[in-house]
Amino acid sequence: MNTWNAEHPPELPPLTVGGRIAGILRMTAFILLTAVILAIFVTGRALRGWLGHRITFHFLAAQLWSRAGLWLTGLRLVVRGKPVESGALVSNHSTWADILTLRSVKLMYFVAKAEVRSWPAVGVITTVTGTVFIERKRSQAKQQEQVLRERLAARQLLIFFPEGTSTDGLRVLPFKSSLFAAFFHDHQGADLWIQPVTVRYLPAAGSGLPASFYGWWGDMDLGGHIWAVMSRSFGGRAEVIFHQPVKPQSFPDRKALAEHCTAVVARGLTEG
Repeated sequence: MNTWNAEHPPELPPLTVGGRIAGILRMTAFILLTAVILAIFVTGRALRGWLGHRITFHFLAAQLWSRAGLWLTGLRLVVRGKPVESGALVSNHSTWADILTLRSVKLMYFVAKAEVRSWPAVGVITTVTGTVFIERKRSQAKQQEQVLRERLAARQLLIFFPEGTSTDGLRVLPFKSSLFAAFFHDHQGADLWIQPVTVRYLPAAGSGLPASFYGWWGDMDLGGHIWAVMSRSFGGRAEVIFHQPVKPQSFPDRKALAEHCTAVVARGLTEG
């Protein structure tokens, strides 16, 4: 697993007393919200297993958690375009807040590196909510492709972060084409949509926060970054741009599709 570490963490302005108080209140509210919604989600998931697909209230609870959590981070959601109903979304990745931002829009299932499963708190949440964990090992590539194909065949909407790491949010690294192999199996590409997605974060004007403030990368401490956002973020924007979807069969191979998606997502970062 390569971790992007090309830039140093930004220098932040001194934290005010008001910021500290807001951070404590927000962190407390987020922890309580997460505990309650997680209990509701686990209950709904169990009932769905017993009573069938009529049970869906836990999905609504998960979206409520995402939207409330995003609000607690001081971010306002702005959505451009419309996500496909099922298939695969491929997005840039800059921060843990991407989970809140993207799931605030629509029910989707993340495809994440296996290490996420062992992260404190985050690992439990992602496991319970149906995240697909990927081991980046050649020996398991075929097995994992099969898991992804089964999810796609079940008409789930999967969200991939093909950069393979998070960045400062000011750039898009070349998408790794390995995960795109799952989109070129037999005739699956004939009715499968792949949609590039750009996610960008904009601090409020006059906040004094650097453009890369919401990015979490390299050796930055997860808990420390969450605290920084909770105590300093006020009036920022989380923008999600859903670009024109494409079909794998329109491209000669996975590398060409990965290159196309990289270019489209990168262009979204600079669009006004």
